[in-house]
Amino acid sequence: MAKLDEFPIIETDRLILREVTEKDADSLLSYLSDEEVTRHMGLAPFTSPEDALDEIGWYQSIFENGTGMRWGITLKEKSHVIGSCGFLNMSKKHHRAEIGFELSREYWGKGIAGEALQAVVAYGFTNLNLNRIEALIEPANSPSQKLVEKTSFLREGLLRDYEYTQGKFDDLYMYSMLKREFNGAPFSS
Repeated sequence: MAKLDEFPIIETDRLILREVTEKDADSLLSYLSDEEVTRHMGLAPFTSPEDALDEIGWYQSIFENGTGMRWGITLKEKSHVIGSCGFLNMSKKHHRAEIGFELSREYWGKGIAGEALQAVVAYGFTNLNLNRIEALIEPANSPSQKLVEKTSFLREGLLRDYEYTQGKFDDLYMYSMLKREFNGAPFSS
């Protein structure tokens, strides 16, 4: 997993996944201020442009440090960011990373998150030399569980009190996909 100098762009049938910049702060604020979107993210809903700029700063720092990358999800016919998908806690030594995603509620149920997830998983296995991609999902977040299962992730077990966020300990299901299990087939909604 070589450190990249330039942020990669991924194109799918309907989407362009690209770097999120400060120009996208209003878009992030719009969907990350929605309690339904942030409910299972371990984040309080955003309340200010500074919250969005902090999130963008985190995206930039994990890319610069080589510990992750987070793509902004955009529709081809529109340039504003409607969600994000990407890797965090990348381990070059162990060839693994966690994957995360979220999407503006306006676009739920349209197959967009699945299309982005499939593209990012494919990029991780083919371009970043990952062998294992993990997804950590709260037990109450059944839509995300269904999405990763549909994308061929396997549930490995429950991590009890794994994270402390928003003043409480959260259990998380551990899902994973190994490179040898990835068939490279496009996501079907």
